[in-house]
Amino acid sequence: MGQLSGKTVLVTGGTRGIGYAMVQLFAAEGANIAFIYMSSVERAVALEQELAGKGIKAKGYKADVALFDDAQKTVDEVVKEFGRIDVLVNNAGITRDGLLMRMNEQQWDEVIDTNLKSAFNYTKACTPIMMRQRSGCILTVSSVVGVHGNAGQANYSASKAGLIGFTKSVAKELASRGVRANVIAPGFVMTEMTQQIPEEKLAEWCKTIPMQRGASVEEIANVALFLVSDQSSYITGQVIQVDGGMSM
Repeated sequence: MGQLSGKTVLVTGGTRGIGYAMVQLFAAEGANIAFIYMSSVERAVALEQELAGKGIKAKGYKADVALFDDAQKTVDEVVKEFGRIDVLVNNAGITRDGLLMRMNEQQWDEVIDTNLKSAFNYTKACTPIMMRQRSGCILTVSSVVGVHGNAGQANYSASKAGLIGFTKSVAKELASRGVRANVIAPGFVMTEMTQQIPEEKLAEWCKTIPMQRGASVEEIANVALFLVSDQSSYITGQVIQVDGGMSM
């Protein structure tokens, strides 16, 4: 039996990068999968078909995670389809990098709305369901820059730091109802986006990491699996940094 057998997991931003890796691993561990996507219908359909071919119940939902009403509507549809939500993963995120002196209001708002407000939207929608079940797990994907900051990423760092404070508050509010909430804070991760970085620049960044390399998305997903499974049943309100030693 898999670690998530019989459980329903909802992942925002589930068709790319870390989100995709988590969906794949959670499905391999027996979970039913609901995922949110924003743009590529083709990717979403392909993921549904791939998981269905493995005997996994899976469904994608197109939604703008920054919109409160979209979140409530989507969560209602997930419950109607799957009957329950055992795990919520707040993973959706974007970057609009630039030095503060050149950053405009739109760049700030887009990042805060997509990265931070989305977590409020989906956590708010899922909380009554998990409270009624008297069980549930909320995992939010932050970043090491939410802990330490980063030049050129004031908006992104603020959104990721906000997720940490938000999750700690949620953990305190819901612990007595059997609902846990934790944060995973990845460091430098090799994704489609980072693969486009010039090799010399990539090598420079890796030199700043004690382990001398970036993480694979699968390495992040492995830690996520631990945090959403019963293996971590007495862990809540924590921030787990998966960064190859960057934060030491």
